[in-house]
Amino acid sequence: MRPSPTDPTVSDNAGDSTVWTPIAEEAARATRVLHPDSLQLPSPSHRRVLTVANQKGGVGKTTSTVNLAAALAIHGLKVLVIDLDPQGNASTALAVEHRSGTPSVYEVLIGEMSVAEAAQVSNQSPNLYCVPATIDLAGAEIELVSMVARESRLKEALSPEALDPIRPDYVFIDCPPSLGLLTVNAMVAAQEVLIPIQCEYYALEGLGQLLRNIELVQAHLNPTLNVSTILLTMYDGRTKLADQVTSEVRGHFGDTVLKTVIPRSVKVSEAPGFGQTVLTYDPGSRGAMSYLDAAREIAERGAEMESA
Repeated sequence: MRPSPTDPTVSDNAGDSTVWTPIAEEAARATRVLHPDSLQLPSPSHRRVLTVANQKGGVGKTTSTVNLAAALAIHGLKVLVIDLDPQGNASTALAVEHRSGTPSVYEVLIGEMSVAEAAQVSNQSPNLYCVPATIDLAGAEIELVSMVARESRLKEALSPEALDPIRPDYVFIDCPPSLGLLTVNAMVAAQEVLIPIQCEYYALEGLGQLLRNIELVQAHLNPTLNVSTILLTMYDGRTKLADQVTSEVRGHFGDTVLKTVIPRSVKVSEAPGFGQTVLTYDPGSRGAMSYLDAAREIAERGAEMESA
């Protein structure tokens, strides 16, 4: 607990290590991120493939994908990010090349290249890989319509044999803000769906449609799919509305909602502009620590589910 400035146990001596200052607290938090040996995350016994989906834009989908992936990778787990959004924002945040002509998820979907051939190592961690999205992906949905097994193209590309050269513990698929064929491919390829929900007024609009689409995929294409995780993002503790949305989501979805809530943070927003995740851009920030805590919850929940 943060000591009060008037607490008699706090020394007035500036050199005393018991003195609390905002800078000291941030330095301590940064140390936890930059020295990951202090936090061991359990490895899943089976590879976990999570689709990060929400057709509403601006809810923190890509931000959550790259920061959760980086948090797991920094702590020793091998992670692969599939950037399935033609905007390529996940590729930007992970500082991987995604100019037109770069080997990308487009070539993977149409069968010209394997995932291992298209994957690049991110500079955020040697354990973090990304299959980038280029502008070529923008027309992929039209091309996929005429293809055989069009809903299963990504699932075939992410077969155990195809992933063996990388051997990731986690695969995160970052979806576009729509419920089109690319998102359906992501849901067919995954076992789990992670839904980021913004702590604001319109947060729950459209969520019902997303859940109905997930049910359709479960019924017809992927019976093992389940909504395993809901992450509350852009939380502003100064507003009553954020607490109301949080309470409503927790009341409806129960333990599926992570205890960790991601705060609204300037540092989280700035990081992609520097080709970084917030964990490397400002490791002592509240945003970095929140994503680290969320990643730990995801890893520990996975271990608990497997042991059960």
